Amino acid sequence: MPEIVQTIGNSLIQHGPENDRIYLMKASSKEAQSLPDRLYELASQKGYSKILGKVPERLKPLFVRAGYEEEARIPDYYKDGETCWLLSQFLSDERAVPTDNELMDKVLHTALDTRVLKAAPDPVPEGHVLRAMTPDDAEEMASVYRKVFSRYPLSIHNPEYLVHAMSSHIQYFGVLVDNRLIALASSEMDMDALAVEMTDFATLPECRGKGLAVKLLYRMENTMREKGLTAAYTIARAISYGMNITFAKLGYRYTGTLVNNAQISGSMESMNVWYKPILTL
Repeated sequence: MPEIVQTIGNSLIQHGPENDRIYLMKASSKEAQSLPDRLYELASQKGYSKILGKVPERLKPLFVRAGYEEEARIPDYYKDGETCWLLSQFLSDERAVPTDNELMDKVLHTALDTRVLKAAPDPVPEGHVLRAMTPDDAEEMASVYRKVFSRYPLSIHNPEYLVHAMSSHIQYFGVLVDNRLIALASSEMDMDALAVEMTDFATLPECRGKGLAVKLLYRMENTMREKGLTAAYTIARAISYGMNITFAKLGYRYTGTLVNNAQISGSMESMNVWYKPILTL
């Protein structure tokens, strides 16, 4: 079932039973005083076990007083350089406890140990083409996502969703071989804040091991910089060696972990947050 996107005053939220949570995507100062209580009321009504909020530094004290805890942060997220905090309120004790602590620690330390700053990755292999996706690619994009993820927090299995996303605030990039799409990723732009989430990475299983995610990420950074965005971040699966190493290799900085944050391929997973300024490199 697709998640519901709605407004509370001037604030934007997304919620649904699949991820068993409310995600506060944009918090407005206009209803800040009442917002924590209104989110709690909705979560209680729906029976959700977590509320996650992207909250500007200036509003953080209101949420902390309401019982939210710091999980991660994105420095320089907003145009004025203000930090965006990822704050969570757990409505069940079970939701607050990660289930893969040992593996998560191994993945994170491996990524941190391999963190390097490279001027540029090697080009895509001969015969490969890396380009921006268009609405004409939506059917094949959805097919790739269905093959890689049996379940996902967004409706990326649906070509109509992908077309709509491309018409609004998301730009997709892909790698093709002989006109066959084999790898994908997206840049979800917040033009008000000049920040971009690098996300939705997927490579067909038989085409892995070529470093395509790093090459996609590098192209995405350059394109987003040309558009004037200044801060890039990702929310990566905490048990994925590949994705955490990908961001570490291009100089992203780890800033925290979102515990039991989203359903990925049938199980609730924790997510690591990585951040990088991209205005000047």
